[in-house]
Amino acid sequence: MNLYELLRGPLLWLSFGVFLGGMVVRLALFVATSRKKDKPIYRFWSWKWLWLSIVHWIVPVNVTAKKNPIVTIVGFLFHICLLVTPLFLLAHGVLWYESWEISWWSLSEKVADYMTLVAIGCGLFFLVRRMVAPHVRVITTAADYVLLAVTLAPFVTGYLAYHQYFDYYTVMILHMIFGELMLVVIPFTKLSHFLMFFVSRAVTGMEFGRRDAPSW
Repeated sequence: MNLYELLRGPLLWLSFGVFLGGMVVRLALFVATSRKKDKPIYRFWSWKWLWLSIVHWIVPVNVTAKKNPIVTIVGFLFHICLLVTPLFLLAHGVLWYESWEISWWSLSEKVADYMTLVAIGCGLFFLVRRMVAPHVRVITTAADYVLLAVTLAPFVTGYLAYHQYFDYYTVMILHMIFGELMLVVIPFTKLSHFLMFFVSRAVTGMEFGRRDAPSW
């Protein structure tokens, strides 16, 4: 078994296993902790408060968004491209079908190419912001730079592979390594916020909703 087959087979399964298992454990620990420390949340459970809290932050009309419109716009573009591009990339769709006969709608290659560039551009924006904005730089650690690099690496290598810059096989191997590395680190780092955001916002909604404080 060569490196390509190893990455596409056993290591890919292992990466998905760590990702899914890690997120389940992370979610279970969060719920267990909240049941001990935030018992009133479950006594005053309300789907209305839950969704109001989540939508309040997803829809860019909150106070933070109004104060930082550029960061908000770039952040939305970044997250949309991070999630949509790999899920609906045609090449990834082909691999899903070849491996498990699962198929769904795909982006056109041109649109996916543009979205990849947008993701990289937004990532560089946040990199510069971490280095030059005083209020962001003071809370930035080396781990934050590493995580940003891990996040951008699959997009950079994917773009290079699609356009066949440098040695295609080498770039593709790097693309697969970085993609699987990203899956593995998500449950153990700040990248887990892609799921935990909704959970924490739901808890916030319960807390502020029962206090009749809709400023959240």
